[in-house]
Amino acid sequence: MKTSLQLKMSQSLTMTPQLQQAIKLLQLSTLDLQQEIQEALDSNPMLEVNEDMASADADHSAKNTAKEDIVETPDTANEPTKEIEIAENIPDDLGVDSSWDDIYTHTPTSHGTASADDDYNLENVHGTTDSLLSHLQWQLNLTPMSDKDRIIAEAILESTDDDGYLSSQVNDIFEGLVEDLSVEDNPLELDEVEAVLHRLQQFDPPGVCATDLSDCLSIQLKQLPSDTDHRDIAIKLVEDHIALLGTKDFTGIMRKLKIKEDELRAAILLIQTLNPKPGSTVDTGNSEYVVPDVIVSKDIKNNRWRVELNPDIAPKLRVNSSYASMVKRADNSSDNNYLKDHLAEARWFIKSLQSRNETLLKVATTIVEFQRGFFDYGDEAMKPLVLHDIAQAVDMHESTISRVTTQKYMHTPRGIYELKYFFSSHVSTDSGGECSSTAIRALIKKLIAAENTRKPLSDSKIATLLGEQGIKVARRTIAKYREALNIPPSNERKSLT
Repeated sequence: MKTSLQLKMSQSLTMTPQLQQAIKLLQLSTLDLQQEIQEALDSNPMLEVNEDMASADADHSAKNTAKEDIVETPDTANEPTKEIEIAENIPDDLGVDSSWDDIYTHTPTSHGTASADDDYNLENVHGTTDSLLSHLQWQLNLTPMSDKDRIIAEAILESTDDDGYLSSQVNDIFEGLVEDLSVEDNPLELDEVEAVLHRLQQFDPPGVCATDLSDCLSIQLKQLPSDTDHRDIAIKLVEDHIALLGTKDFTGIMRKLKIKEDELRAAILLIQTLNPKPGSTVDTGNSEYVVPDVIVSKDIKNNRWRVELNPDIAPKLRVNSSYASMVKRADNSSDNNYLKDHLAEARWFIKSLQSRNETLLKVATTIVEFQRGFFDYGDEAMKPLVLHDIAQAVDMHESTISRVTTQKYMHTPRGIYELKYFFSSHVSTDSGGECSSTAIRALIKKLIAAENTRKPLSDSKIATLLGEQGIKVARRTIAKYREALNIPPSNERKSLT
């Protein structure tokens, strides 16, 4: 076979480090982005936070503009740095306004020094709340008790789960202690373990160290004043007939307890004031907060929804002019190459941040345009929306839209939502239109909220009611949406009130 040379032309996409960085920044959440920026500031001497640049005030009544923050980038060592500002006008007929005047507004990072005016408390930021076990052990240390009983108490507390229930049977705890605590003249008895358990069940929170739900509710009821109305009936109900209460067999309960409906209703209301998971009242972790990336507000005067980036999501960056001025164009020394490389990285990092914010703002604005009915009327007006719809509207790939909408949050007058929340599948209507799954969930929730609790709506009945509104939904679909809303079935929603 004869070898030969052939010339062939082809196109291919090369993932350069700069492109990889831009994609990485695009999919980062706000907190991860702040950490990434801090790492870039620590590793690149050419980057600095522009603390002296005052943020421009947004003029919401005039034409809306999208401005790029000033970035100082020297071309040569002898030429002074120039401030570049790019303004892009948005047409007046745009249905939804958008602006990002303060994309890189500086906010103090975790490594910065708080000013005197900052309401900063180190204990609030870094403190942790005691676990349930620590909370119970603290009470145990304040309780006078013999050494033997204290060892039994420690074993019981270690067998208590986060909800406040014993994860082991009392007999199992007794068998685990009998060899260690028994002596010839004084063997350990099961009654001793049960006596210590009863003492621990008086600890805070009420109902802790219970063996089961019936025991938990009974402990809480017995700690109420003896003259509490319907307390005795409630105790009998949770101790002897909790299974009937779970199945809503109110007729059977009234027959067995020989009480009237009013008495049963009052006893159930008293039981509903109790906590079935007492351990949940002790916070075992730090609170997690969501920082919105986009803020949506209503311009009542012009009847428009404004979309703008949160100015506090990232610090304002610029190139350090002092170090940049040290770069010499014709110098190939290692020090000069070091500065050149970091200068290029700094410029690209700032450009990637700008691209991220432009893309995020464009996608968020388009989502608000599509879902304007939601912002005006709520979940019931949510329209079907998929990634392809937004990708087509902004002329981007669906994978890009997926990255932009993941772990990004929008602050609206109706609450804070992840951008993914505004995407939902559709169900056909009798009129030939479409209804989103989010709107159907809202309708289901509304119908159940207005139902007669004595005769709750079944899934089939809800499907019929939606069908009367022109929305065809199968019963199993109703059940799936209802479970997603954490709404129990009709037999568990039955009530005497």
